[in-house]
Amino acid sequence: MSKLHRNLIDGEWVSGEAAPNINPSNLNDVIGDYARATKADTEAAISAAKAAFPAWSRSGLLQRHAILRKAADEILARKDELGRLLSREEGKTLAEGIGEATRAGQVFEFFAGEALRLAGEILPSVRPGVTVEVTREAVGVVGMITPWNFPLAIPSWKIAPALCHGNTVVFKPADLVPGSAWAIVDILHRAGLPKGVLNLVMGRGSVVGQTILDSPKVDAITFTGSVGTGKRVAEASVAHMRKFQLEMGGKNPFIVLDDADLGVAVDSAVNGAFFSTGQRCTASSRFIVTQGIHDRFVSAVTDKLKSLVVDDALKDGTHIGPVVDENQLAQDQKYIAIGRDEGATLAFGGERLNRQTPGFYLQPALFVDATNDMRISREEIFGPVASVIRVKDYDEALAVANDTPFGLSAGICTTSLKHATHFKRNAEAGMVMVNLPTAGVDFHVPFGGRKGSSYGSREQGKYAAEFYTTVKTAYTG
Repeated sequence: MSKLHRNLIDGEWVSGEAAPNINPSNLNDVIGDYARATKADTEAAISAAKAAFPAWSRSGLLQRHAILRKAADEILARKDELGRLLSREEGKTLAEGIGEATRAGQVFEFFAGEALRLAGEILPSVRPGVTVEVTREAVGVVGMITPWNFPLAIPSWKIAPALCHGNTVVFKPADLVPGSAWAIVDILHRAGLPKGVLNLVMGRGSVVGQTILDSPKVDAITFTGSVGTGKRVAEASVAHMRKFQLEMGGKNPFIVLDDADLGVAVDSAVNGAFFSTGQRCTASSRFIVTQGIHDRFVSAVTDKLKSLVVDDALKDGTHIGPVVDENQLAQDQKYIAIGRDEGATLAFGGERLNRQTPGFYLQPALFVDATNDMRISREEIFGPVASVIRVKDYDEALAVANDTPFGLSAGICTTSLKHATHFKRNAEAGMVMVNLPTAGVDFHVPFGGRKGSSYGSREQGKYAAEFYTTVKTAYTG
């Protein structure tokens, strides 16, 4: 019998209908059974968060600091164990899983410190004898809906600032990766959070997520996921006049100019596009390459892809693990077929692979002869699939890079200070990388994009306060 992992509602572990959590590297491996919350469970969690808010929002800074610090210490002490759990349920390699667990601990460590750095302003009024205080206060009950691709890091960079600033939380993780979410909540619960401050409601988006969207008791929603669902979050939030924050898709360009260091370009391109099985909103999916280096770049990337091992995420020597589930695999294969039908040339990969254990293994796919108006260049695939678009020069490369409905991350590989400087200023993206993969952002700096990729204030670092607090101006005469 698999262990039953319950939802946490008002400080109590609550059971009910459960579903198995399956390892995408080995479909015979059941990680555990995880409860699925009902509408009534979710409403109870929201009510518990509402009741806990007054006391928690006025709690002492040392209390918040101590709880967040204790959670950080345990996450970092257990990073190998938590990383293995993550890799087992999501499919990214063990090294990537441990790296993400480390980042989650660092996020909590950062916000433990932020709890002691909360500050405001005292200003003189234009009226003699009057002073003005500008302070930040917690927003209230925050609903959190998180994706499956970063099941430790993304919940951490939402939960930690929310608690740091005195909010209470109703947390709905992706249905595919409940294990990592349960582990984080269990750590925080045992770290001493008062009941109702953090509530975990695992389950279907159509039930749990929709109940959060419909509730007038939810004061803010932070969401990371698909564009379509993000729009539904926005519509529901506007109806309730609540704050909302959306992190959605990307179709991130990676420009390679003739003067680029070829080794740096290839390593950055392959890392950005194909590691984590390409299942990152910041993944490079459009290689925009000037004609002088195009053929050498394609040849070198192809050789690099041939050397990568696609296998069980937990095996030593694996570079790329499986796709997360059968639906995502089908979507990846659909877009590979679309690319061929549109006239792009599949230069490498794209085949489903068989390994020792049954899983969703896909050979990384590289298209050439692509154009920027093809669907594989316009729509987010969210898998190990990238296309090469040949351009004449930097000016055309920049125009193609910006010709997208998305604007999350953009990269360039060049040894020209002139072009690097110009690109940093003129790339229409929230994050810009020079001679680095488009994926990979530090935990203490803002994360977010432009256009169809993001809506609302940035996540992470001190910028998180913009979403998790509201500003109050008070006068004293």
